[in-house]
Amino acid sequence: MKTNHKIYSAHHRLLSVVLLAVALFGTACTKNFEKYNTDPTGLSPDQLKPDRNYLGLMFPQIQSSIYYNYNNTDWEFQLQQNLGADVFSGYMMSPNPFSTGITNFNYGLREGWNGTAFTVPYNNVMAPVTELARLGARKDAPDFWGIALILKVEAMHRVTDVYGPIPYSKYGASSTAAAYDSQEEVYNAMFKDLDTALTNLKAFTTANPGKTPYAKFDMVYKGDYKQWIKFANSLRLRLAIRISYANATKAKAEVEKSLDPINGGVLTANTDNMLVSGYGLRHPLRTMIDNWSDMSINASLQSYMAGFKDPRIGKYMDSTSYAKAKGKYLYLGIRGGCKMLAKPAYSGYSTPNFKDNKTFTPNTPIQLMTSAEVYFLRAEAALKGWTEKASPQELYEKGVQTSMEQWGTAAGASAYLNDAVSTPAAYVDPQNAANNAPVPSTITVKWDNAASDEEKLERIITQKWIAMFPEGQEAWSEFRRTTYPKIFPPVENYSNNTINTDIQIRRLPFPSTEYTSNKAEVEKAVQLLGGGADNGGTRLWWDKKP
Repeated sequence: MKTNHKIYSAHHRLLSVVLLAVALFGTACTKNFEKYNTDPTGLSPDQLKPDRNYLGLMFPQIQSSIYYNYNNTDWEFQLQQNLGADVFSGYMMSPNPFSTGITNFNYGLREGWNGTAFTVPYNNVMAPVTELARLGARKDAPDFWGIALILKVEAMHRVTDVYGPIPYSKYGASSTAAAYDSQEEVYNAMFKDLDTALTNLKAFTTANPGKTPYAKFDMVYKGDYKQWIKFANSLRLRLAIRISYANATKAKAEVEKSLDPINGGVLTANTDNMLVSGYGLRHPLRTMIDNWSDMSINASLQSYMAGFKDPRIGKYMDSTSYAKAKGKYLYLGIRGGCKMLAKPAYSGYSTPNFKDNKTFTPNTPIQLMTSAEVYFLRAEAALKGWTEKASPQELYEKGVQTSMEQWGTAAGASAYLNDAVSTPAAYVDPQNAANNAPVPSTITVKWDNAASDEEKLERIITQKWIAMFPEGQEAWSEFRRTTYPKIFPPVENYSNNTINTDIQIRRLPFPSTEYTSNKAEVEKAVQLLGGGADNGGTRLWWDKKP
């Protein structure tokens, strides 16, 4: 396992000739920013003109490391997200007991698994963004700097939502230590970074209509800054709703800013979705499933989608061998934290649908945000009475419809939205009854204006959770923030009473390497957890729902 992550260096160097080859020939960018501390040309970056073509070479690496997907290194994505958030969210579960059977899945948190969500973003996002600043991008290429800040916020909000306090505002200020901010300070700094990004991009588009200097480096929007502005506003909306239980006043102000038309709008159509692709990158779940047989569908996702008769179910997951063997269990997940049988006992259960390249192909773009998610964020804002002309019902239904369109099942949207009867299904494990679980919730799909606000919220978040698949990091964060959907708790709990089985896991501990290389600062960070210990049961700052 890779453990070297000197996140505090302010003077990382790029091997420009290597990155130029990457840009020209379409191969994957360097996977470790820190490896390239020496330029063999003999020229320091200070001696090279920091024009947009030079600065742009850093961006493929940044974009590709938010959800790590370099060729032949999918194990890093597996540790960054797949063996953690993808399972904690109720989306996926591994059929592999991984030797001892005591793993993240049943809260026997494995140190070797839980540091990559920290190291990858610092080495591959924060380090190059810091280098962009050192090379003068703020002044010489403010539009590129705006994109860098948006990507930085997108990457690092995921990190703070895993651990809590992180190095952010003072990153790069010292060559010997990385000072941590509280999570509240991180969020405030991210909102300011988005302010700067929007100011820069709006100024550039006004002064240079139709120009797209970022196009050759853009793995998302082909250099269209108006699209990046929409994404930045949508990201602000996500972060604002995230903190709504911790600081409602700040949250409301940021929601209003994100939705103010003068700021450029938010994602509203599937053509706006934030999807990363190109440079020879592939979807890392393909390796988890086809090559390693290490990941299947979680019983919670199966329960909701099968119970709701959701037309997207066949797009999300493949059918199982049990359908042929027993005439039932067409879609069958594995319960998180279950009493595991040795591999390959669960190989016949459903997996994310890579079968015959029907839905997910090796080149399927990495999904980081969709317009459907934005409609659900707006529905929640409307439910709170925050700056929305449309009603919660209109936005909720538009979110479902947009997701159905995204997955090619729009024809089933009307019947689905009018179903006031179907609820999530009970779970039956045909191999081990100890894993069975009753119906997790009585929530239905059809909107009910007479329902309480809490029931309306459950309805919004449940459909939002379904729509965000397979992006487990955001789904886990929303589950922790709202307690919805009501996913099945783990069957076994090896946390030594540090994590409540019913409340479920709230964060990951700081990497052990921080205690060896950044000891004084990480110990301060533990104090910033608000009195909680550095374990999986301690709630984050925004995790304040009564």
